[in-house]
Amino acid sequence: MDALASRLRLAVVRLNRRLRGQHGAEAAVTLTQLSAMASLHRHGPMTPGELAACEHVQPPSMTRVVAALAEQGFVERSPHPSDGRQTVVTLTEAGRGYVDAEVSARERWLDAQLAQLTADERNVLSRAVQIIDRIAGH
Repeated sequence: MDALASRLRLAVVRLNRRLRGQHGAEAAVTLTQLSAMASLHRHGPMTPGELAACEHVQPPSMTRVVAALAEQGFVERSPHPSDGRQTVVTLTEAGRGYVDAEVSARERWLDAQLAQLTADERNVLSRAVQIIDRIAGH
């Protein structure tokens, strides 16, 4: 089994690296910043602490990420509705557009790769996606 685990890990790492290399817009943000924006896109507005927890980073690190994204106009901070000590981070229209462009570029690349496979190979991958999602806890 350990040979399968090693091969699967390497394949996932390589695929992830190739996907990260596909850009829909000029790379104006770091991968950490893009990941934070993608979380906001997926989950909606949240406090920097909630975003840090979602991204599995320390709150001071997320504070720097949010500041950089706000400076670029990709997120905006507003007062928390019930806790004056906190802010809520929201993805701006420019931020949503950036995330959408990145996702679209990666999916176009992956679609082109999948189109080169046989129908049987695509069916195997379809079943594998379900298993990988289950392993990942989704």
